[in-house]
Amino acid sequence: MVQKTIDKDIEEQIKAHEAELREKYGLSQKIEHFKKPVERPFTKEERERTTILWGGLSLAHEELMTAAVETLGYDIEHIPCPDNDALTFGKEYGNRGQCNPTYYTVGNLVKYLKRLKDQGVENIEEKYVFVTAGACGPCRFGMYEAEYRKALKEAKFKDFRVLLWDQNGGLSQTTGKDGPGLELNTKFFLQMFKGMVAGDLINEAGYKIRPYEVNKGETDRVLEEAKKLVTDAFRRGVPTVLALRRVRKMLDKIEVDYTRLKPKVKITGEFWAQTTEGDGNYHMFRWLESEGAEVKVEPVGTWIEYIIFSAKHTAEEKIDTDPKAKKTVLKLRVAKAFVRLFYTTYRAALGFKTDPLPSQNKLGEYAKAYYNTHLKGGEGHLEVAKTIMTTQEHQAHMLISLKPFGCMPSTQSDGVQSKVVADFKDAIYIPIETSGDGEVNVKSRVQMKLYEAKQKAREEFQRILDENHITIDEVKEIVREDKNLGRAMRNVPHEAASTAANFVLDIAHRRANGNGSKLSHWKRQLELARERVGIF
Repeated sequence: MVQKTIDKDIEEQIKAHEAELREKYGLSQKIEHFKKPVERPFTKEERERTTILWGGLSLAHEELMTAAVETLGYDIEHIPCPDNDALTFGKEYGNRGQCNPTYYTVGNLVKYLKRLKDQGVENIEEKYVFVTAGACGPCRFGMYEAEYRKALKEAKFKDFRVLLWDQNGGLSQTTGKDGPGLELNTKFFLQMFKGMVAGDLINEAGYKIRPYEVNKGETDRVLEEAKKLVTDAFRRGVPTVLALRRVRKMLDKIEVDYTRLKPKVKITGEFWAQTTEGDGNYHMFRWLESEGAEVKVEPVGTWIEYIIFSAKHTAEEKIDTDPKAKKTVLKLRVAKAFVRLFYTTYRAALGFKTDPLPSQNKLGEYAKAYYNTHLKGGEGHLEVAKTIMTTQEHQAHMLISLKPFGCMPSTQSDGVQSKVVADFKDAIYIPIETSGDGEVNVKSRVQMKLYEAKQKAREEFQRILDENHITIDEVKEIVREDKNLGRAMRNVPHEAASTAANFVLDIAHRRANGNGSKLSHWKRQLELARERVGIF
């Protein structure tokens, strides 16, 4: 009995001391933990007076996909590319310990809404909704929705609506009696896909041409005109293929010099970090170009095919136990064929200047000895597979993996990459963790590896010249005699990593063909045809 009295006194003293400390340090107020709010519906009736906000891809993707979806009657708008001001907003209103894509994207929305408020826009929570991506998996990506809602509440937009797109479960939205404000039907997905593919191809064409332009800035000027042409085609209902054919002619007029030797740098990593073109990855693409490199960007189409591949992988495992699994596998095969056919058709409109999507089956084969292809989250096994494919197939001289600080799926890949680099001695690989600061240190590291890539490119180029008994002056002379050979949109078979080396190889083979080597000519034409289609 005495012991119980003593314990009670001690407990009361502890509580009294805790209350005293809370009062002293201003912590006496009641703690209210964050709870997910009840989502107000975005209904079909509200569609005409509500603007849908979205963002997170490259500028070309956002402009073209926005124009494509507008044709369905939606008032849709992409918010500007996140900058370091958005990062500041994200850190101010978000939780601690988030990855920088969370801070940048969440902060970017808050910054945009505050700007609208400062401009005198009223009833923002009624006039706008935001659509964003979300998922489960071993990373903070599954917490994005909660971060958006918490930040919006702290920024005094507690009733602002967030529609979450989950790659596994579709769009999460509360609907009204007259139906959802955003209808996910075949037309919607088709328009989104058209805009995405057009964005992929125009984006890639720009990165392929810009390093070799004779007149600085001409490529960017033409690309702006090209994006306006395609967005106008979407809005007027003109077939996208016809618009892309006109884009090809526009790009083909850019004066280029493909004899310039530049190391090719492949970009991979966490989806947002490898896609954004702003402060979130230190403007890495344009900076690499300023350092004398050609950048090989990753199309969004690769990620779309990876989702199909992953879902098919899962369904195939259930065939013996789930009677519906066979039908699911069949549907996914049809979806894959559709993606490939669509992508190839659009590439054909651009004269096959852009690369085909990499084979997911081949990527899986490359990765399986190092990384379990059943593991999901982030890019899964793709980072490892792309490193091996890039090295084995001479797609680039160097590979950079861009990721947020502490990105769990990419960190798993990095652990495996040490073994990959040890086995593939020719690989130049550098993982970069972005955090919104540390830009000088990051670029210093990249410069050291880029020096190795330049050396590698020079050695490859000289070997090509020596093996084909041709000089760079002879190549330039042949091009001067036949201007058609130096067109910006002319594509050549891929045999070496650098554009200059492939260009020299093509000229050398043409010279040999002029001397009677018809077999060599048709062999190279077959190689080029296989690369164009990208399905063999």
